[in-house]
Amino acid sequence: MSQAIHFISIGGSAMHNLALALQQQGYIITGSDDEIYEPSRTRLQQHGLLPAEMGWFPEKIYRNGGLGGLDAVIVGMHARKDNPELVKALELGLPIYSYPEFMYQQSQQKQRVVIAGSHGKTTITAMVLHALKFHNRKFDYLVGEQIDGFETMAQLTPDAPVIILEGDEYPSSPIDSRPKFLHYKPHIALISGIAWDHVNIYPTWDEYVDAFELLAEAMPKAGILIFDESDDMLDVIGQKDRTDITKIPYVAHPSAIVDGKTVLLAKNGIRVPTHLFGQHNLKNIAGAMTVCDRIGITDEQFYEAIPTFKPVAMRLEKVTDTSQRILYRDFAHSPAKVEATTEAVKHQHPDRKLVAVVELYTFSSLNKAFLEQYKGTLDAADQAVVYFDMHASGISPNSITADDIIAAFDQPNLRVFSNPDELQAYLIQQRDAAGVFLLMSSGLFGGLDFKVLTENLP
Repeated sequence: MSQAIHFISIGGSAMHNLALALQQQGYIITGSDDEIYEPSRTRLQQHGLLPAEMGWFPEKIYRNGGLGGLDAVIVGMHARKDNPELVKALELGLPIYSYPEFMYQQSQQKQRVVIAGSHGKTTITAMVLHALKFHNRKFDYLVGEQIDGFETMAQLTPDAPVIILEGDEYPSSPIDSRPKFLHYKPHIALISGIAWDHVNIYPTWDEYVDAFELLAEAMPKAGILIFDESDDMLDVIGQKDRTDITKIPYVAHPSAIVDGKTVLLAKNGIRVPTHLFGQHNLKNIAGAMTVCDRIGITDEQFYEAIPTFKPVAMRLEKVTDTSQRILYRDFAHSPAKVEATTEAVKHQHPDRKLVAVVELYTFSSLNKAFLEQYKGTLDAADQAVVYFDMHASGISPNSITADDIIAAFDQPNLRVFSNPDELQAYLIQQRDAAGVFLLMSSGLFGGLDFKVLTENLP
């Protein structure tokens, strides 16, 4: 008899993908949410899982002594502690899981590989998945973005021997504040780097680092900890005395730029083409290779696969490329990511004027106390631009002004915009002077019309 599972907040990115993955395995899936946006809405509708109406309905939570009742409830972070369906599930004593808890429950007999870190984890996870798929290996996975070649962001099957999990440090559920990645109990863990962010969750640097310390300490005996040796904080974590686990540091993969494109320099002297570039991505490649080596993909097999790996959407994604101008979009928003991405693009195009734009969009970046972390992050750009929505800054208790931004970035000639139309007009105005445009944000620049922008940049 198929198990029945109900999702509270089924519209979430990870939640709806897990729902689809379980439905494919024959589970009976239901769900609720008070708002569902695209692409979740269409995907749920296509598979018959879109709730008939938005809202919370305690009557959906029931047990009938094993005769048609729910076997489990999975609750997403969008729900609140007083969610009526969650309250009903607690009253009935139903098994309640966050999605990381459920993923662990379903993968106890598998080798678990967790990719964690403040930056690069989605790209590293995607590269490992690409290499496994390229060589026709059986595997399960959970990744934080929709990636090329994969229909869903999650897969759970009965017979896959290994599962690759992108693990983040956000709280697990409304009733479980532990970081998600602590639930996975990995046999192999990679930490790509630690750069303080999420000040609404981790108010201090020490609290943020502690989460990653706990991940390293929670590894089972004979576990493998892979870490970026060039990250000072990670080097401290990696070198701590843990005699019962294997510690493997990595550094950026050797490379060269040939005809404006980055190639990997393999040990055998062969040059391996790749769509990726930048020091941070060369570290990501080295990390992914180290993981692959431990799960049966040799370096030679990795080099076979990597030329066909396409960057994850909005991870240094090339939107426009003409003989005169190139436009990149990147998900970068934290100070470390902004600095690494700006430096990478300038290094790739040293002879072209770079206009780099960052949107201050997250709770952290709109917090006056945190803003100073951005000092010098746009120094590699020839023209630095910051966009922020004055209305959005209301989500932070310490609202910021344009003067605060100029002082914090400490960047000569910094331009600050808070109107998307004015930003768009300025960028189009720069098209004759600049050869490369880089737009960095986890948001949408206040509704900036990218179609108009790309049509006017060539």
